[in-house]
Amino acid sequence: MLIGTDYFQDYRRQLGFTNQSAVKNFFGAKDIVAEVDMHFIAKLNERLAESIRVINRVIIQELRPDSLDGFIADYINRPYEIIVNNHLLPRLNNQGRRPEQVYFSWMRGYIFANYFRKSLCQIFDVDFSQVSFVGDDDFSSLDTFKRTPKADIEIELNHKNRVHIEMQTGFTGINDIKQHKVIEAKRLDREDGIETIAIHFDLYNGQVAFLKLNQIEESNMHWISRQQMEGQTVFNIDQNFFIWKITEPPPQYTDIKFEY
Repeated sequence: MLIGTDYFQDYRRQLGFTNQSAVKNFFGAKDIVAEVDMHFIAKLNERLAESIRVINRVIIQELRPDSLDGFIADYINRPYEIIVNNHLLPRLNNQGRRPEQVYFSWMRGYIFANYFRKSLCQIFDVDFSQVSFVGDDDFSSLDTFKRTPKADIEIELNHKNRVHIEMQTGFTGINDIKQHKVIEAKRLDREDGIETIAIHFDLYNGQVAFLKLNQIEESNMHWISRQQMEGQTVFNIDQNFFIWKITEPPPQYTDIKFEY
């Protein structure tokens, strides 16, 4: 006689569990929530500030913030205080990672997107007011905080034309574009006539790549599944797309040749 599902359910009830998820969480200790290590968070905040300072040393003067201390106060200290005051830290989780690491990863993307905003002004020859972040800059709720580091940026080239910027920062020498970014760029071009420029800052090697995502032919790309990115489908950015050494002045948008 086969052991059936009725027995399974009765067995779990005898253990004291009313659903399957509770059993899995119990045996996997997933129901035990570790307290956030505030000392670790403080060290991570110090590293965020140090990261900005070391990059600031090699960037040309024209692209640096007017006040580096003021930048750190606005884009590291202020968001951190809001996040803590709204009790968001314990709720940060992604693929089982510790909240401290999730916070660090999200904040790193956020601060470097803002740090290089001045660079975008020079590349596209626009004023600071013409570079706008499409996403929220709101750290008071978990949903808006999760969206903030996506670095969705729009630049108003003139009164009629806008360009969408997908800004990325890489820190390990692995430089990828996610497939869904290409699909979204093609949709935006098709429906709204807005081009999407991916600007990828490889801070590990000190170089920056430029790609027009809406012009990329998906069939020409070698798509791979990247386990480090939760198995997402990506293509590796070819070295030929890297045309700016971040220790030198950036290229002008009008001079960039997008060839695929």
